[in-house]
Amino acid sequence: MKEKLSRRQYIEYMENINPAIVMSMRTMTEKAENIAIVTHMHPDGDAIGSSMGLFHYIRYTGKTPTVILNDRYPDSLSFLAGEGKERISVYEDSPEKALDAIRRSDLIFCLDMNSFGRAENLEKALRENRCPKILIDHHLNPDAGEFDLVFSVTEISSTAELLYHILMSCPEICGDASRLPVKAAEALLAGMTTDTNNFSNSVFPSTFRMASELLGAGIDRDAIVASLYNNYRENRFRLMGELLHEVMKITPEGAAYMIISKELAKKYDLREGETEGFVNMALGIKNVRMSLLLKEEDDRFRVSVRSKRGISANRCAALYFNGGGHELAAGGKLLKEKDLDGGGPEKAASYTERVTGKFLNDIQ
Repeated sequence: MKEKLSRRQYIEYMENINPAIVMSMRTMTEKAENIAIVTHMHPDGDAIGSSMGLFHYIRYTGKTPTVILNDRYPDSLSFLAGEGKERISVYEDSPEKALDAIRRSDLIFCLDMNSFGRAENLEKALRENRCPKILIDHHLNPDAGEFDLVFSVTEISSTAELLYHILMSCPEICGDASRLPVKAAEALLAGMTTDTNNFSNSVFPSTFRMASELLGAGIDRDAIVASLYNNYRENRFRLMGELLHEVMKITPEGAAYMIISKELAKKYDLREGETEGFVNMALGIKNVRMSLLLKEEDDRFRVSVRSKRGISANRCAALYFNGGGHELAAGGKLLKEKDLDGGGPEKAASYTERVTGKFLNDIQ
C-alpha cells in the first residue's frame, strides 16, 4: 500500500490485508537462503519488537534470518533479543561483519524505516545489494520505489501492529493468534506497547484487537510491561529529576524543551534508550502545546518532538529540525556546524526557542 489511506480504506485494509501481497512475501521468503532484517538507527521498542517478531516467525517457517542494526539496542529491550541474540549483527560493534551480512543477503526486510537513509551506516550496502527488498513501515512518505514489495500504513499504531496483521494473514497462522510463535507474539506486543506509550497515544480499534487476541492466546502482557518499564537503572530517575527541576524550560508560546548536554549525560552515565519517554512528560502540563528533547552528540543534537492534538510535530520537525515523522510524534537533528554556527547547548536552546515561538505563533 503506497498511498495514504482514508480512515474507511484503512479499516477495510486492516480487516482484509491483500492475500496476494502476503503470498508474494511468503514466496520471496521461501526462495531466499540468506535473509536480512534491517531497522532504523538508534532502534527503539517498535524497531526491535517488529524485527524480532519477524525473526521468530521466519525461523518458524524453517529459515534463520539475521537481524542487522546500525547501533546497539537499549538494555531495557535486551529481553526481546533472547535466544535470537546470536543472530543479531551490530555495525557499531563489528562494522565489516554487519556490512558483509547485508552484502550476502538475497532478501532484505526493512522494518520501521521509510528509507535506506534511516539505517545510517548501512545505507550504502543496502543500496548496492540488488536483491529483492520488502518494506514494512508506518511512517509518512515511504521511499516505495526502492522496494519490490511495500506494506505501508500510516494510520496505525506501530510497525509491530502492521506486521502482526500481515502475519495473521499468512497461511501458517490463518488468523489464529495462538499459532504465532510465542517469542514472535511477545516481541510484537512489546513493540506495539512502546510505540503507543503503553496505550496512551496512536491507538486504533485494530490496536486493541491485536492486544485482545494476543492476550486470548496466552501471552503474558504483565510480564512484558514489567520488562519494559520496571528494569531501569537508578541513574535514569536521578537524571529525570534534574531535567524536570533544573533543565526544562517553557516558552510563553507553550513549547517545553529539555537539553541533555554531553556533560549531563556523562554525569549520569547515560546509556542508549534511557531517555525513552522523557519527551512526553511535559505534555502533562496544561499550557504546554509542544515538547522537545534535545540530546547532544559530537557533531549534532538528536531531537524528539511531541505535540498535542492540533499542533503538528511532524511539520515542526520537517521545517526546523531536519526531520519528520508522525503528526503528533516526530524526530530530527540539529547539526552543530550547519544549523548552530558551531555552537553547543546554549545555541541549541536559543535556536529552539526562536523556531518554536515562530511555529506556534504562526498557527494561532
